[in-house]
Amino acid sequence: MEKDKELEALFLAQTPHFDDGDEFMKKLTKQLNAVEIVKQYQERTQHRYRVMMVVAFVVGIISGTASTIWLLSSPIELPSVNFQTQKTFLFWLIQNSRLLAAAFFPMLMTFAACIIMSNILDIVDMQRSMKEKRSWAVM
Repeated sequence: MEKDKELEALFLAQTPHFDDGDEFMKKLTKQLNAVEIVKQYQERTQHRYRVMMVVAFVVGIISGTASTIWLLSSPIELPSVNFQTQKTFLFWLIQNSRLLAAAFFPMLMTFAACIIMSNILDIVDMQRSMKEKRSWAVM
C-alpha cells in the first residue's frame, strides 16, 4: 500500500517537457511504426500457428483413418513384423506390431506434415518480409 502511494507521488512529481514539436512528432512516429511492425509480426505468427494446427488436425484425421482401415483390412493371423524368436520383448512386439504400426504411422505422418508446413510458412514469411523491405526502400 505504501509503495503504491510512493509510486503515485513519483508519477505526479514528473512533469514532461517538450522542446521541439517536430522532433517529438518524428520520434513518436518512429516508435509507432516500430510498434506496428511488432504487431504485424505477432499477427503473422498467430496466423501461422492456426494454420499449423489445422494442418496437423487434418493430416492426423486422414492418417488415423487410413491406418485404421489398414489395421482392420489386414489379416489378424499375420503380424506386421516377424523376428523368428521367442524372447519376451520381441514376442510381445510381434504380437502387437499391427497396433504399434497403426499408432506410429499417423504420428509420423502428422509430424512430417507439420515440419513441411512450417518450412512452407517460413518461406512465405521470408518472401513477405523481403517485399516489405523493398517497399520501405522505395519510400
